[in-house]
Amino acid sequence: MTDTFATAALPRTDARSHPQQLSQLLRNLSLTAGPKITLRDLAVAMEDRSFGAFLVVFALPNLIPLPPGSTFILGLPLIFVAWQMLASRHARIWLPKRMGDYAFENATFFVFVNRISPWLQRAETLIKPRGWFLGGRLAERVIGLLALILAIVIFLPIPFGNWLPAFALAVIGFAHMERDGLGLVAGALIGVVSLIVAGTIIAAAAAVLTFVV
Repeated sequence: MTDTFATAALPRTDARSHPQQLSQLLRNLSLTAGPKITLRDLAVAMEDRSFGAFLVVFALPNLIPLPPGSTFILGLPLIFVAWQMLASRHARIWLPKRMGDYAFENATFFVFVNRISPWLQRAETLIKPRGWFLGGRLAERVIGLLALILAIVIFLPIPFGNWLPAFALAVIGFAHMERDGLGLVAGALIGVVSLIVAGTIIAAAAAVLTFVV
């Protein structure tokens, strides 16, 4: 079965079409939704900012110290989102029916939004609509390619090599949501640095193994 959300291709919009900041958008979603909110509801509310929104959602848990092997689970959704950002025909994320139907209590969501709103509002003073240059899918696909590479690095069991790519994806995702071209460039630069760091770690580990063997 296909998700009806996937079949609707919406027109592209620019920064002026998104007067609402993320903190306000989430609060309004909770206030207007029913007793439950699905991931599809969240994606529809985000419209063509949904790629960035879901990058943030799945990148943030990777910034928390977790047991070894957790990145295998947490990295897969990032690969799923980044691949769509790169390859999808649509300007917004597609969710399989089972994933899109996943629902959580609106009351819990409202409490969550209230807790993170102060942090979001602080971030929104730094990341805000300006200098947006992703006017079409081609430019967005380039960012999607970088996001995919970073997601794959997060998925791999690289010691101390996952946090910086996850931070880069969180910045890229937030900048994408807020239509901040400067923030997007900053996130991309952090991403490139994180790839250099991960490559250095892999090369060092290979050298040590070669020396030991």
